[in-house]
Amino acid sequence: MLHLRAIVPADRTDAVCAALSDCAGATNIVVIGGAARSPRGDLVTADVARESANEVLDALRALDVHRDGSIALDKVDLTLSETAEEAKERAPGHGDDAVVWDELDRSVSEGTALTWSFIAFLALATQLAGIAALIDSPVLVVGAMVLGPEFGAVAAICYGLVRWQPARIVQAVRALVVGFAVAIAITYVCALVSRWIGVIELDRLPAERPLTAFIYSPDRWSFIVALLAGGAGVLSLTAGKSSALVGVFISVTTVPAAGNLAVAMALKHGSEITGSLLQLAVNFAGMIIAGALTLLVQKALWEIVLRRGRRPAVGRRT
Repeated sequence: MLHLRAIVPADRTDAVCAALSDCAGATNIVVIGGAARSPRGDLVTADVARESANEVLDALRALDVHRDGSIALDKVDLTLSETAEEAKERAPGHGDDAVVWDELDRSVSEGTALTWSFIAFLALATQLAGIAALIDSPVLVVGAMVLGPEFGAVAAICYGLVRWQPARIVQAVRALVVGFAVAIAITYVCALVSRWIGVIELDRLPAERPLTAFIYSPDRWSFIVALLAGGAGVLSLTAGKSSALVGVFISVTTVPAAGNLAVAMALKHGSEITGSLLQLAVNFAGMIIAGALTLLVQKALWEIVLRRGRRPAVGRRT
């Protein structure tokens, strides 16, 4: 369940309550008149089944509550209420299958922000990957994968394609290009300095790396894994499954390829530079294609669920 908290102008409170009452997945509606001070209005709260969240948000938006008041939705970890259970049963579909588009919009917006923390995490992850390339350590490769923050921007590109928001796509691509460019440059400089002071030698990248060669040797499996990871990543975001998203991070080799690229450039290993660049392109292409297709499929399937499963809200207790 989700908990709705809305500040509603007094002249629209009855309309908001009527809209909530008409929604099969909303219950436990409470109104506290004149409780809000900034902006001024009535406080309206309700429990809403996740699968009905889009319907409720659309209704409140149609009443301009988001302009003249405020709308907030919070996840509820535990609800002990028979009426809430009945509301979930009345609402069509299942909560894990529902995409709350406003929630996803805010989530992917964070991934497009080119902040210092985004660059810092990406740079640290890329340096870990560079060390992993030097010592052929799969453990450090996994650490670099988990630390990398790039999937948020990839998800933003997928969302921008599905909702056709060119500005969001451009912003996400900018975050990825600038972030990876800075991270690779920092790792390159560190590797170059290490070479100059004798910490690593020109031949330090071994010709045979059985444990980490996959990060600069893309093949058909690289693209297949990227497709699977992109689909799983978008599903984890829309369903709120953070543990599944960690699995996605461990699946794709974007950051490891970037780290290997930086070290290979510093140590002048031309073949690995080409392989790393190709690995980056394959991974990003696969994730974007699969992520966008996953959102399209979710959107289409949910529209079918709504058409087939909508039931009238009768016999309800609020």
